Amino acid sequence: MTSPLRTALLGSLLDAAALVAPVDCAGCGAPDRALCPACAAGLAPAPRTALLDVAPGWSVPLTAGIPYEGVARAVILALKEDGRTELARPLRAPLLAALDLAFTPPAARGALLVPVPGSPAGLGRRGFQPVELLARRAGLATTRALAVVPEAGSGAQKHRTLAARTRERAEPRVVRRLHGRSVVLLDDVVTSGATLRAAARALARAGAAVVGCAAIAATPRRDGESAIPWTVAAASPATVSTCIGDAGSTAIGAPVTLRAGRTSVSSWKA
Repeated sequence: MTSPLRTALLGSLLDAAALVAPVDCAGCGAPDRALCPACAAGLAPAPRTALLDVAPGWSVPLTAGIPYEGVARAVILALKEDGRTELARPLRAPLLAALDLAFTPPAARGALLVPVPGSPAGLGRRGFQPVELLARRAGLATTRALAVVPEAGSGAQKHRTLAARTRERAEPRVVRRLHGRSVVLLDDVVTSGATLRAAARALARAGAAVVGCAAIAATPRRDGESAIPWTVAAASPATVSTCIGDAGSTAIGAPVTLRAGRTSVSSWKA
């Protein structure tokens, strides 16, 4: 089926669905579409890269597919807070853009893609894990290796300062044996990097080699707080699905080769 014909057919199906269960555009509120064409265009990948300092002497490459602002922020919030899981599909492009960059280094080829779980309160409220859902809708194989992250302190994570998030975020529990395996962590939104740091430390304690971290969206710098210093990267055709490893395809304990100067796990024991 040609692309224009497929687009027309999809539009007709969405129009028919709107008659049965009316929806508004998650980006602008326009009626009868989950996401109008103009807002869908606002989800075009704008990938960026950074180095995430996990611990003294240990940094890992970090990538994100789009800034967490405007339409991207509205769509992600609608999916997570309003349960609008149909919005996972339009987020596929920025997700794949972030992962394409994350799996480009030789050290990441064949790495397992491990989603970062949400909080118990979030899981109970939504009934699903957003990161796992987004990866699944994008056709990506993931390895569930971390237990649901406990809530740290009081109040929602998003209402704390960056310093408080970094200080209070508890490590998740590793629930799958990954000793000797290389891992790329995946989150939905990265702000301070505290969630990814905690997950990386937990996996390192379990003997895994965290060779990269990725998020669909990155929160821009806010006045008065130190955010992650991002560098805008060029978007490229997503080929990540051919690079993700299979948790059952390699024997536990198989050697992992890390690219020199990028990641060092063996020296971090704290």
